[in-house]
Amino acid sequence: MATKIRIDPITRIEGHLRIEVEVENGHVKNAWSSSQMWRGIELILRKREPEDAWIITQRICGVCTTVHAIASVRAVENALKLEVPLNAQYIRNIIIGTHAIHDHIVHFYHLSALDWVDVVSALNGDPRKAAKIAQSLSDWPHNGVSDFKAVKERLIKFVSSGQLGPFANGYWGHPAMKLPPEVNLIAVTHYLQALEYQRYADSACALLGGKNPHIQNLAIGGVANPINLNNQATLNMEKLMKLKFLMEKAVKFVKEVYLPDAIALMSFYPEWFKYGKGVDNYLSVPDFPLDTKGEEFDLPGGTIFNGDLQNVIPIKGFNDPYFRDNIKESIFHSWYEGTWMKHPWDEDTIPNYTGYDVKSKYSWTKAPRFIYNEKVYPMQVGPLAQILVGYALDHELIKKYTKMALSKASEISGRKLTINHLKSTAGRHLARAIRTAVIADIVQKHWQLLVDNISKGDITTWNKYDYPQGEIRGVGFHEAPRGTLSHWVVIENGRIKNYQAVVPSTWNSSPRDQKERRGPYEESLIGNPVADVRKPLEILRTVHSFDPCIACAVHVFDSDRKESVEVKVL
Repeated sequence: MATKIRIDPITRIEGHLRIEVEVENGHVKNAWSSSQMWRGIELILRKREPEDAWIITQRICGVCTTVHAIASVRAVENALKLEVPLNAQYIRNIIIGTHAIHDHIVHFYHLSALDWVDVVSALNGDPRKAAKIAQSLSDWPHNGVSDFKAVKERLIKFVSSGQLGPFANGYWGHPAMKLPPEVNLIAVTHYLQALEYQRYADSACALLGGKNPHIQNLAIGGVANPINLNNQATLNMEKLMKLKFLMEKAVKFVKEVYLPDAIALMSFYPEWFKYGKGVDNYLSVPDFPLDTKGEEFDLPGGTIFNGDLQNVIPIKGFNDPYFRDNIKESIFHSWYEGTWMKHPWDEDTIPNYTGYDVKSKYSWTKAPRFIYNEKVYPMQVGPLAQILVGYALDHELIKKYTKMALSKASEISGRKLTINHLKSTAGRHLARAIRTAVIADIVQKHWQLLVDNISKGDITTWNKYDYPQGEIRGVGFHEAPRGTLSHWVVIENGRIKNYQAVVPSTWNSSPRDQKERRGPYEESLIGNPVADVRKPLEILRTVHSFDPCIACAVHVFDSDRKESVEVKVL
């Protein structure tokens, strides 16, 4: 007989996530993902000027602001067939790169680490042993005995105060927590250091964007960053050198702390390389454009079906019909009028809440699907998808960091780990750290490209445009921290006629479609172990590995919708 669990809500994500599972013989046998909140940003945009869209769509999320801005301006530019000056491309690339570095650091340390790290156990850690372990992993200068001793003393005072704040409801002592006390002490120390170093990436993003979150410098056709090396009010060498300094601080943390920590932490849980695989179809899009047309990129994109890395299909650019023409969204199980599956340009968004019923409609999230050879595929998106696609396409940086990470993880875990082991809960965390290291190299490269281009005398940052009469359509995509993000706009006589955003967590948290194919969250939970139904830590691990960013809440109960267990989680 299946055990019914209710988790409400899953925290340490953006928004509220609701997931139902049935657990039998200590493993999940069925799961449902549900989004519980709807705001209707797409409807707000109708009849507005396209220039307003990128400002408004940033309000879709309080974390993923920059990513919606860039996807939105690219959508309008795509509709206008508008080229973007090289300086503007480089400035945009540095913004999205530093945003991604900040986002990935925060996710690993502050949103997901507590699924694996026992903070209470860290109280028993020996600072000298912790320093020896940490120094064997990297040359980070803040891995000294004094660093770990100071954090341990700080932690003792914190715990003895009785005011544990975000640590109050952790599953400390859970049987699935396996790290030695010294490794827990290292992780807690780096958790605190990450609070400081993520700020450098955040500040770099704000320096170019004007503020962060909700950057202010984008414009259809380029950026609003005038370049004049002799003017203090514009982008000059002083600001460029400050930007370089901020980026170098963040990059050092990524290379010497985040990546080694992700490798080590997942290596202590090698069994988690076999759980959480889920949907074995992957989608990513190319990003960090190197030209004005969006045809050359520093990060690749493409699709993989049925896990076959030998048959990766690349997505070549902003105008590639392979991406543009093959995406549809289903609302069969979503709270909107109808049961259709349509292309985003042809969708309407008419809310119709009918109550929660897993046999009918049970989520505000639509179900995006990719059409290939007349077959309909749910797709997993995110850092894992990008690393797998890039590896299959022989991307130099992705292969370099992936091979290094897998080699080191194999050494620590004592198990031979291959690229296919990344298709897992642990693998998603490792892939995200690999992606961060890759982006760290790319943003430094694009800083140099920007400086070199300015030194040639090019100071152009914006191209003029006009809206034609009649209807035009565009799509703008961006490989955001959580995966493939696309904005779809229909413009008629200079006004927005229709607007749809297909976000990464729409792909991953999607409910079932017309053929009852599960979405990635749902599929990834099948087979997950659950040691204690009142402390379902393992469910959190797999869900958090996607880095959810959705307006929803998560529950788990039986097919009769009778709650048998209610749990409060950190």
